[in-house]
Amino acid sequence: MQQIPFIYSNSAKWRLSRHWCFWLLWFLFQLMLYSFSPSPALQRQPFLHRLIITSPETLMYLIPSIFLAYTLMYLVIPKLVLPGKYAWATLSAIVLVFLTAALSAALSMTVIDYIRHLNADKISPIIAREPHPAFYVQFGVALLAGLRGSITVGGVAAAIKLMKCFYERQQAALMLEKEKANAELQMLKAQLHPHFLFNTLNNIYSFTQEVSEKASGMIMGLSQLLRYILYDCSQPLVPLDKELKMIKDYFALESARYDQGLDISVQMPKATDHFIAPLMLLPFIENAFKHGASQVTESPWISLTISLDNDELSMKLINGQPVNGKNLNPGIGIANVRKRLELLYPGQHELVINDEEEMYIVNLRITLATGFAEGVKTVYHGTDQKIQLPHH
Repeated sequence: MQQIPFIYSNSAKWRLSRHWCFWLLWFLFQLMLYSFSPSPALQRQPFLHRLIITSPETLMYLIPSIFLAYTLMYLVIPKLVLPGKYAWATLSAIVLVFLTAALSAALSMTVIDYIRHLNADKISPIIAREPHPAFYVQFGVALLAGLRGSITVGGVAAAIKLMKCFYERQQAALMLEKEKANAELQMLKAQLHPHFLFNTLNNIYSFTQEVSEKASGMIMGLSQLLRYILYDCSQPLVPLDKELKMIKDYFALESARYDQGLDISVQMPKATDHFIAPLMLLPFIENAFKHGASQVTESPWISLTISLDNDELSMKLINGQPVNGKNLNPGIGIANVRKRLELLYPGQHELVINDEEEMYIVNLRITLATGFAEGVKTVYHGTDQKIQLPHH
């Protein structure tokens, strides 16, 4: 079904158009109500005169209405209703409605009453001679009228916002189901390939053992690396030990190309019970080889230090690069890992990259999960979602 941009689009142009239309319709609705206010002097005026007399006060009443509507739509609903804080949301809505009604009543008894008589004096002396306030005698009556208007505009605005949030969540769920179905289909299609690949690698490994121990070691390392990527990385979290083992295998495969010509320094922690999102560190190491070691013609080098302090993992990766050869285009891998860090570790990571004259430095800190990886869950905030990791 084709979506109507005016209703569903989130572009600034369409959003602004929707808001202008909403407030224009609300203004016209209120103008019609005020023009039929129970004032004998006002009702003796022609209809057009009544509209002219009440239009300034209708505009003034838009001020508290706009305050209420946008506070509900952009503060109460996304911060309290959607996360499930219903008690606070109800209390906040009640306070806002009464606050808006009191503001409307105060405007009615002061500024609006003055504007009404000033404007009416130019059209009808009858209204100008009417005792102040013209329409409301007591503040309590004005407050009740303000409550009626506040509940109406607040209810309409909140209903529109909630319907839009419901629609966006529904569309996101449909898209997720579609992507899941496609992923399952692709997985079924690809089931043959990993088995065939591993069987072939095992056969090649058995043949190369008799010819070259180095070649057979590389094939075994590649087989283990592929097995980890294809099978273990399907989980939201993997043991840190496995991730570090994969990095060691990757270093071994890459360094074999340089035939002792690459200076590598690797320091890693011993066995831990921590978990990490899979392939979170590898893109930085790939970048170090692709844009660093492979570009340096003389004495290429890479230094990797990974340490653990309680639940905090720290990685410092430094690689040499050619003079005046700054890593201007580190590739899509670094951009993707930034997005993954923001999604998986919001407020639990720090990434600093320094691209210097002859070296490229990556400093990464992540607060890791400990214990069993099944503690991972998805948390929704409004229409956004993030993965919440179990940690102490």
